[in-house]
Amino acid sequence: MATTVTTSLPQYSGLRAKVSAAPVRSLAASQPMRRKGKGALGARCDFIGSPTNVIMVASTSLMLFAGRFGLAPSANRKATAGLRLEVRDSGLQTGDPAGFTLADTLACGTVGHIIGVGVVLGLKNIGAL
Repeated sequence: MATTVTTSLPQYSGLRAKVSAAPVRSLAASQPMRRKGKGALGARCDFIGSPTNVIMVASTSLMLFAGRFGLAPSANRKATAGLRLEVRDSGLQTGDPAGFTLADTLACGTVGHIIGVGVVLGLKNIGAL
């Protein structure tokens, strides 16, 4: 239970102070203090060989590898209804012999990060990480 503290503040008229008869409530004593609790989200900066970092690097690298070497759909390889990859000309310029474009790099990197985040959150949920 919070206790209220009343004090009287001096009022000035010129150089002389006048004492007020009306007490003023102190705001610090009447409002409860908010405590910083432990939030559900937190960030830790571990070393570079941490399990979370290894999972993210591995999942992103595997997805980029799959896209580059024709194991995943890309701008120049479209997936058919039977999930077979067909070569087609997308018209995108690339200097890569396999036809891996900047759009493919960004898309495969994004999917690799999504997979990595799913693995990390899943392992944290079961308590293995």
